[in-house]
Amino acid sequence: MLRVLTLATLFPDAVRPNFGVFVERQTLGLAALDGVVVHVVAPIGLPPFPLSLHPTYRALSTLPRQELWKGLTVDRPRFLNVPATQGRFHVPALVRRLGPHLDRLRATFPFDVIDAEFFFPDGPVAIELGRRFGVPVSIKARGADIHHWGHAPATAAQVRAAGQAADGLLAVSQSMADDIAAAGIDRPVRVHRTGIDRSRFGGVDRAAARQRLGIAGPLVVSLGALIPRKGHRIVLEAVAALPGVGLWIVGGGPDRPALAARIAELGVGDRVRLCGSMPHGALPDLLAAADVMALASSSEGLANAWVEALASGTPIVIPDAGAAREVVTEPTAGRIVARDAGPFAQGIAAVLSQPADPAATRTAVDSFNWERNATELREHLTKLVIGRHVASPLWP
Repeated sequence: MLRVLTLATLFPDAVRPNFGVFVERQTLGLAALDGVVVHVVAPIGLPPFPLSLHPTYRALSTLPRQELWKGLTVDRPRFLNVPATQGRFHVPALVRRLGPHLDRLRATFPFDVIDAEFFFPDGPVAIELGRRFGVPVSIKARGADIHHWGHAPATAAQVRAAGQAADGLLAVSQSMADDIAAAGIDRPVRVHRTGIDRSRFGGVDRAAARQRLGIAGPLVVSLGALIPRKGHRIVLEAVAALPGVGLWIVGGGPDRPALAARIAELGVGDRVRLCGSMPHGALPDLLAAADVMALASSSEGLANAWVEALASGTPIVIPDAGAAREVVTEPTAGRIVARDAGPFAQGIAAVLSQPADPAATRTAVDSFNWERNATELREHLTKLVIGRHVASPLWP
């Protein structure tokens, strides 16, 4: 029996149901395999000031300390999150909190391996806890954990040290593995691609979805948190230059007021909609109904929005970021363009002008499979446990 402790600061909860749904899906797949038991620890950072000053933190503070989440046992211990410190204190705060927590947990769940789902802060914390409990540690890189935290002055050294000390490293794409090396971590990295729930994405009739959503003309969807890095303003200005094309911007975040103001300035309120956050369960209809999914991120690992759009038969228009060249390999998959409104408008127009071929578009992500994701993860973690036992002088 392989007993896995999944450490994930990026994991859904009742307050943030879309927060890290890809981590949730991977963990559910692993837990469903024979010979595997998984226990999730999903810490929640709370600030030192009164929670009444911030409604999100106040809501997070009410979450249960432990719950059964879609069949997974999930612990949600709290740790001190000091704002405006650029993450420099996250690791020691988490180690102080999780050490005693795991001391108690091991009495009933003697985990064999720690599977850290994000390179920071999960990775450095997992290394400290792995040493404390004498178990191997795997760390997975997904995007901003390397692109931001792996280069930020307050955290880069912690990320590098964790990468060098880990028993195994995973990355969502080959480009992400290359970015790990560029961050100064000289270690072998296994590419571990995300999966796709093909019972949901790719199984929706496009005409029916458009009718349900009330869509008539060409539609572009820009899907992601409303933050500058996602580049929704670029897509907005690109679509504004394409008469008759609609745009739905899906996501929540601090950029919403600025985007609303820009929509008004451009006079495109009749064909651009700020949809806010949507439940993940609503995305299959949306992506099937769209003609293009355009996302102008400045950095990505392997965006789930790309993969889910392609699986839905919808081409994507994206910059040359992260694993873009690993998924946009044919015109039927979309276009890779410069991160500016003009090139984005050209890329969107090019996709709209070509005959739709959903079946050909889906082939771009044929290799993305949750069952394969789960079995590869079980194999990876099992090898780490066996390797640790073989290296131990107590191994017979």
